[in-house]
Amino acid sequence: MAGVGRGHDGAGGLAVSALLDDARRVVEGVDPDGPGPAEMRAAVLAYLDAHGEATIGRELPEHLTASAFVLDPSLTRTLLCFHRKGQFWVQPGGHVDPDDADVLAAALRELREETGVTDAEVPSARAADLDRHALGDGFGRCAWHLDVGYVVLADPARAVAGNDESTDVAWWPVDALPDEVPPGLGDRLARAAAFVRAVRSSPGR
Repeated sequence: MAGVGRGHDGAGGLAVSALLDDARRVVEGVDPDGPGPAEMRAAVLAYLDAHGEATIGRELPEHLTASAFVLDPSLTRTLLCFHRKGQFWVQPGGHVDPDDADVLAAALRELREETGVTDAEVPSARAADLDRHALGDGFGRCAWHLDVGYVVLADPARAVAGNDESTDVAWWPVDALPDEVPPGLGDRLARAAAFVRAVRSSPGR
């Protein structure tokens, strides 16, 4: 397992073209029979190929994002942020920036910025989830996110602290999420937990 700060701190970053190559590799590595169906994976790859480096950052209304699904070691609790613009509870995450080292680094940076968590464990460097979702009017010109989700494990006893993008950060039972969550979040968290169980049963995965 890797810590948040080891090898993925975003320092230096890759050229945007190399970051785009990493995004393609990550999306291709998502299990087509599990967390991201083959059709979703193919659609995201086609969009990356069609729009290239413009999918990195905020230039296009539809662009790449990276999320961190934060679970406790028992996989029964999850850390969520109450998003100021969206007015819902959601996993930490956001845009992949040109100076991120790779897509995983973007997810870990968002985790640090939005929750203050710096010592989470990464069970696998592979992405656990892939999702395309629409955004509400409160997000301005951002209309769609192509979101790559990673799983991290953290201790609920550790202090958390949000930033100006959220009004609260709190742990919730995975099987008793608040009412104000985006559609499909429960399913994404279930896939994240299943991913960790698979990694634990096959450590080399």
